[in-house]
Amino acid sequence: MNRRDLIQSAAATAMVLRLGGARAQAATASAEDARLLALFDAMMKQMLDRSPETVTALGLDKGARAAAKSRLDDRSLHAWEQDKRQTALWLKALQQIDVNQLTGLNRWNHASILFSTQMQDEINRGIPTIGTPYAVSQLTGCYQQVPDFLDSQHSIETLADAQAYLARLEAFAIALDQESEQVRHDVALGVVPPDFVLAKALIQLRALRDMPAQKANLVQSLVRRTAEKKIAGDWQRKAAAIYGSRIQPALDRQITLLEGLKVHVVHTAGVARLPHGGDLYGLMLKSYTTSTMGPEEIHRTGMELIARQGSEIDAILKGQGLSQGTVGQRMRALFDDPQYRYPNTDPGKETLIADLNKQVAAMQARLPQWFGTLPRMPLAIRRVPKATEAGAPGGYYMSGSLDGTRPGAYYINLRDTAEVPRWTLPTLTYHEGIPGHHLQGTLALEAGLPEIRKTQFFSGYGEGWALYAEQLAVEMGVYADDPLGHVGQLHDSIFRAVRLVVDSGMHAKGWSREQAVQFYTETLGDPESVAVTEVERYCVWPGQACSYMLGKLDWLRLRDKARAALGARFDIRQFHDAGLLPGAMPLTVLDQRIDDYIAQAQAG
Repeated sequence: MNRRDLIQSAAATAMVLRLGGARAQAATASAEDARLLALFDAMMKQMLDRSPETVTALGLDKGARAAAKSRLDDRSLHAWEQDKRQTALWLKALQQIDVNQLTGLNRWNHASILFSTQMQDEINRGIPTIGTPYAVSQLTGCYQQVPDFLDSQHSIETLADAQAYLARLEAFAIALDQESEQVRHDVALGVVPPDFVLAKALIQLRALRDMPAQKANLVQSLVRRTAEKKIAGDWQRKAAAIYGSRIQPALDRQITLLEGLKVHVVHTAGVARLPHGGDLYGLMLKSYTTSTMGPEEIHRTGMELIARQGSEIDAILKGQGLSQGTVGQRMRALFDDPQYRYPNTDPGKETLIADLNKQVAAMQARLPQWFGTLPRMPLAIRRVPKATEAGAPGGYYMSGSLDGTRPGAYYINLRDTAEVPRWTLPTLTYHEGIPGHHLQGTLALEAGLPEIRKTQFFSGYGEGWALYAEQLAVEMGVYADDPLGHVGQLHDSIFRAVRLVVDSGMHAKGWSREQAVQFYTETLGDPESVAVTEVERYCVWPGQACSYMLGKLDWLRLRDKARAALGARFDIRQFHDAGLLPGAMPLTVLDQRIDDYIAQAQAG
């Protein structure tokens, strides 16, 4: 993840629908509350001015902000330096707020924004590179992000929208060159990706570069959508001309740059070999998990969880007559069993997505018994784009727009249906959709929060919630007649425990990529292709893989704490509302929030 992405995912990803609306939606019981909300408004205005892509992602690129729709974010070295200075200024302003004078949820709002801003400032001061660790990899870089952004988030309703799309195609070439400068900056400091990361990035870059301009997804997206809206114009010719004359040469330049790095590459997977690598891993762990657990404890926790949950799987499999071999070997036999596979064809993949929609509908009916507040925004289920599925994870969630015009979307990777047998799919759907990311993220969007807080994301909280939601599905009884589906849930829980072991193994214990892949496949029984994609992901997002299980453990700990303290007065719906409606927050702040909820429930 590069520095620009971190800025947007921490302090600068706090997003709003209408500037100034925070005053109308949050209590202003003190002058310090009003001062905080004014600061939030100023921060948000600057952040939206800085990121036209964020403006579009939120559905705000109309009216006074219509000009943003013709631009992409500035990825230049100059913009990076400006961002660092601005973060330091926001941190100073946040530290001057008297937290003892804040009322209601503003205590958690301030603490959450302060944490993310302080975290980014620590990274800015402690790490001299732009990439954390790599500006361009198989998962990072605008070649990965912009094509999907233009296709799925740049709406086309009018002639002006189509013209703005062309302007963004021009800007894409500039962005590619700016990120090539980021790579040069970091290479000068001794940062080069491992050989396998470089190889996969080059495969994907060439696939984008080699597509004939007339057939390129970036061109066809405009052609298809202008036709649907009956917007007259020779859009294919115009877009293809930009693709051929501007984008493909910029891709060529980036490919040439990365090819030239091959003489410097090594095969080492972890970041400890990099300048400031040890500091980088510590900061990334803190940023992603928002906990204080160190690599040794993380590694040990993962191993303990694998042993305990492996015993649970063993018991279920034996109950199904599957008793031969290790747990990993028996799960591998399930992966390899053709009766659980969808046909690896477009019709087969369409059937798979239809079945996922049925699972979502069935889960939706169960939610009122477990949640006091439910999201209004619908959930769409889509394939990961073919152009990027080779390096993409198995599934991910993309938040809907704040104005509600674009639904939240659960993307599933269908490059090969053998990687997603039927028994593995329910728990993935509950993680990415409901009651996982879609429920949590949409409740935050729709809650009466200060608007800077509505889509702030903390991986420990959000990914921890989604993994907790997978276990919650078990408690809801969805697997009562589906023991192999329950194996799928436990498999994915162990998978997140494996992440603890593998991530800390590579970045703190010197594990090789091959050692990590072997541990992964032997423990889980997954196909090696899946293990490789996952392990290589952890190489370029150090620490992120640990946020899931550490966050889940914290949600479970806090639920147990609330149940023990409240006894018969404990209501699971109230607990979920208490943790979800204040929006995403660091785990340390969530602890304080649940303590407050317990005290209020006891007093009431």
